[in-house]
Amino acid sequence: MPDTVETDVTSADTPEQLRSAMTDKLLAEGKITSDGVERAFRTVPREVFVPEAPARQAYDVDDVVITKRNGYGVAISSVSAPRIQAFMLEQADLQPGHHVLEIGSSGTNAAMIAEIVGDKGEVTTLDIDQDVTDRATRGLAGTGYDRVNVVLGDGEQGCADHAPFDRILVTVGAWDIPPAWVNQLTEHGTITVPLRMRGVSRSITLRRDGDRLVSVSAEMAGFVRMQGEGAHEEQLLLLHGKEVGLRFDEEPPTHADKLTGALDTARVEEWTGATVGQTEPFDSLHLWLASALPGFCMLSATSDTKLVAPQNRTACPAMTDGSSLAHLALRKVSDDPRTFEFGAHGYGPEAAKLAAELAEQVRVWDRSHRSGPGPQFTIHPAGTPDEQLGEGRVIDKRHTRITISWP
Repeated sequence: MPDTVETDVTSADTPEQLRSAMTDKLLAEGKITSDGVERAFRTVPREVFVPEAPARQAYDVDDVVITKRNGYGVAISSVSAPRIQAFMLEQADLQPGHHVLEIGSSGTNAAMIAEIVGDKGEVTTLDIDQDVTDRATRGLAGTGYDRVNVVLGDGEQGCADHAPFDRILVTVGAWDIPPAWVNQLTEHGTITVPLRMRGVSRSITLRRDGDRLVSVSAEMAGFVRMQGEGAHEEQLLLLHGKEVGLRFDEEPPTHADKLTGALDTARVEEWTGATVGQTEPFDSLHLWLASALPGFCMLSATSDTKLVAPQNRTACPAMTDGSSLAHLALRKVSDDPRTFEFGAHGYGPEAAKLAAELAEQVRVWDRSHRSGPGPQFTIHPAGTPDEQLGEGRVIDKRHTRITISWP
């Protein structure tokens, strides 16, 4: 997500004009589809919540305004891009009179939620960082939305003082669904949350179904990660110094040291016949590979390394068996420079086997899931017996067991 500041604001571009243009664009793109969300976007003055940023940046549909970084320069709080906020608000299906909990506060989103639910509704926005809640309090007071409850607390615990909630919106990246969120939800309530599964995130709206939560929508999204009790760090394995890294959402292989020499072996290539256009999205492929492959991880590589040529140097789907690895790759198709073919590169003693397995799953995705509706996510309580989970990839978390089931 971009975090650069746009500076070419002209005197003619007033906040009101920028707000109107932003909303018109999101309507034209289909990101805003309801009257309530449109009204919120046309009404809430975003610039008040980010006084340090130019107005043009506050209203850029794709721009994220970073409001706080940690000691390593990593963003830990931000005002999300309008495009992301729009589709999450639409996902949540907010209605007048709803009681809503927002976990992760910037103030801007809480103001828009308050605009949608109206005076008969109630909005609580919660954050673990007092700098963030203080900023939200100032912004909400300065824009006339001081009826919003601003609470300092750990999102893992929800907010029992203002429960129950018709809607819970989580605007930080979560690794699990803690029991407090479910317990504080009304019988017909929903949770909209950017949930990370095997290193891949989706903003998912979940509805109660007995003791389970079942997805009703899912969108690609990325957020700063949750802090506090619900934090979960990926495990990083570095190869060849810091040139290549493997990130595991669960534990890395028990004998990961055997991977050290894998990249010194000859590369094995397996090509699939499945192609993609230069600007064609294929985000469902990453999710399919995460749900289909054993030993799944995300590979990253420095820009100057020649050890690997991954499909994406920042976050490339990969798999390992502990001594060998394979990752997703792309190559140009000679008769059309704008078209690329998916494949797999393998390294190590089992390179051919892993590359073939990864490539075959790309073909399965291409045949069966590329144009489909995507998977359903079901959240079961921890301890649910295997025979009650149904089919699909099972991902065990601290509080839950998640199944990813593709049609």
